[in-house]
Amino acid sequence: MIKLDRTLTYRLHLLHKLTDIESQRAYVADAGLSMSDGRCLTAVGTFAPLSVNDLAQKANLNKGQASRAAQSLVDQGLVVKAASPTDGRGVVLTMTPKGKKAWQRAMQVVGQRNQDIFGVLSEAERAQLSDFFDRLIEKARAGGDESDDAEE
Repeated sequence: MIKLDRTLTYRLHLLHKLTDIESQRAYVADAGLSMSDGRCLTAVGTFAPLSVNDLAQKANLNKGQASRAAQSLVDQGLVVKAASPTDGRGVVLTMTPKGKKAWQRAMQVVGQRNQDIFGVLSEAERAQLSDFFDRLIEKARAGGDESDDAEE
């Protein structure tokens, strides 16, 4: 029987929790943003224009969290909400010039955190891990459990 602390989901969750602690500190100290605002701003800056639903998906949040973060970014003058040209009830989020500057600072935080976390791996190991993640994400998105003997 597999040990819980050796399962993929357990280890991913643990890594997520451990890295979130430092990421939260870094977003506040280096970008002047809460972690939720920072995650949403980096998503808007990278994938804009976004609806709130798109933001939730790209920032890995639920719709309520994305909506609150979007409003926070609007209130800070970093993001603009405009009526969606394709959905009469929807909105589209884009960055303001102030938001673009904040996005650059937030992306520096993301880049530094990425380096801090993955710096322990060689370039070849990083490439291999990236490939593994791509495959695991693709499998998870496809759903089902077609794996041979894979265990959680």
